Amino acid sequence: MNNKILITGATGSLGSMLINLLKEKIEITNLAVLVRDEKNELAKQYAYEGIEVLIGDYANLESLERAFKDIDTLYFVSGGDDNERAKLHKNVVDSAKKNGIKHILYTSAVWKDESDSSPLANLVDSHLQTENCIKTSGITYTILKHNLYAEVIEMMIGDKSQLLKTKNIYLPTANGLTSFVPKKDLAEVEVNILLNPSSYSNKTLEFNGSEQISFSEIAKKISEIIKEPIQYISPTENEFKEQMTKFGLPSHIIEILKTFSTAIANREFDQQSNDLERVLGRKTTSLSEFLQRISNVNSKMLLKDYA
Repeated sequence: MNNKILITGATGSLGSMLINLLKEKIEITNLAVLVRDEKNELAKQYAYEGIEVLIGDYANLESLERAFKDIDTLYFVSGGDDNERAKLHKNVVDSAKKNGIKHILYTSAVWKDESDSSPLANLVDSHLQTENCIKTSGITYTILKHNLYAEVIEMMIGDKSQLLKTKNIYLPTANGLTSFVPKKDLAEVEVNILLNPSSYSNKTLEFNGSEQISFSEIAKKISEIIKEPIQYISPTENEFKEQMTKFGLPSHIIEILKTFSTAIANREFDQQSNDLERVLGRKTTSLSEFLQRISNVNSKMLLKDYA
């Protein structure tokens, strides 16, 4: 029986990785992508490859209802706006239910502290609301709780040229550990689930990297890779904010960095579930290998897809 799969977030880095893997494993007629702008270069490429490109926006119910027709399985990438996320996500779930979508796979996040005092309070609340909305919709679901992407490391420390200039990693993460996961590993494991969704019906999976690491250890690994001493400094939150302001970093970027650094210090991301290894059938890419890869690329800091 045909299973028409719709991938949201199709022009983002995780969505595009997943599509590249999936299109080699299923009939192209069973794959569709959701984009906001049909003129986007990736959207044009998908159309050229014969993938059905559907136009939709989480903020536009009518566009979602048009796009979700004849879809069986929805790979639902969470939106990036913490304040509006729950509202926009309800649009997605309501439209999915109205169109008879049979299975939703939702990309959520991991956390430990669900209190209002958590640095991740907005993130946690919006994801919790979405998870509950999906569970009460009656649609079969799989909740995919992602730890921080390994790609966030570069966003937090800067690229190779910045490190060579400053010779330090300056973040208020204290001795907190994080189970970072490369997006490539997440794309691979979630393709496995999309190919056999019934085995993961109404389950919540926690996807963590195989290693727990601190930024002090990251500094040591990078020092070995680039053969330059990189010092790790953990300031207070106020010191961090003052220094970043002096360096001219925009306030919203400082807030993102401070929020996730504090959460790391509080061990929000020190999770050790082996769901990812179990479904993937192997350990995740080693962080030494990942850091070696990004150290060879002088890319700009990435400030999207941070959670």
